[in-house]
Amino acid sequence: MTILVTGATGNVGRQVVEHLVKRGADVRALVRDPSKADFPAGVSVVQADFLDVDSLRSAMSGVSTLFLLSAVAPDEFTQALIALNVARSAGIERIVYLSVIHADVYVNVPHFAGKFGVERMIEQMGFKATILRPAYFIQNDLTVKDVITGYGAYPMPVGAKGLAMIDVRDIAEIAALELLRREQASEPLALERINLVGPETLTGADIAAIWSDVLARPIAYGGDNTEGFEQNLKQFMPAWMAYDMRLMGERFLTDGMLPETGDVERLTKLLGRPLRSYRAFASETVASA
Repeated sequence: MTILVTGATGNVGRQVVEHLVKRGADVRALVRDPSKADFPAGVSVVQADFLDVDSLRSAMSGVSTLFLLSAVAPDEFTQALIALNVARSAGIERIVYLSVIHADVYVNVPHFAGKFGVERMIEQMGFKATILRPAYFIQNDLTVKDVITGYGAYPMPVGAKGLAMIDVRDIAEIAALELLRREQASEPLALERINLVGPETLTGADIAAIWSDVLARPIAYGGDNTEGFEQNLKQFMPAWMAYDMRLMGERFLTDGMLPETGDVERLTKLLGRPLRSYRAFASETVASA
């Protein structure tokens, strides 16, 4: 009984592999670049690509449970559908898919719409799956650490509605627990969705206040300018992706990323401990600088 982890060299996937190994699972890691395959002992590494069907068939042979993570890309939807079809042909029923919270709400945001399409296909194809829907990753803010510390401003377009930001480490551990739950069940378990959220919902002003406390100097919130946000992103990512992120930021401002009743309690019970907070992340970031 083998669990295949896709996106295994990324921040989430690598941690999922580590959690599974610690819990004694038989893990196979799918990688595009074997030179990045630095995994714990016992992990089987297979080189494959979602658009290389033959390599995908080989990677999924003998697999019982699949962790499906598809990166933001122009053809993300196509990649995920190919993976699902190959998985079905390989006899894989048990899946944990990393989607995104409010995928059915942020309908104009390309990578949200793509993930919602994948969710629909998982349902229509009859997979027994857990669909994980994470909110904004706390660690995304590592990309703006220098702006915060150097210019005294928090620039992400979080807005006043608030985002239930979640630590990537919590996402990975929950994903591993769900993979094991499905892998170890005597029969494939029914499909369900789980919102992955942090312990509190934070506005842009809230986050700036946390950084002000941690750094012991004023940090201002200045992130509502989504046009400027797009232009800044274009300096280090493709224009299509920067625009995608701008559209997401605009939905942050109008809709927020809000948990449903009971989400925090459910995740706390699942982990057996409190969820990691944004303040803890900020403190760790400053301490490690």
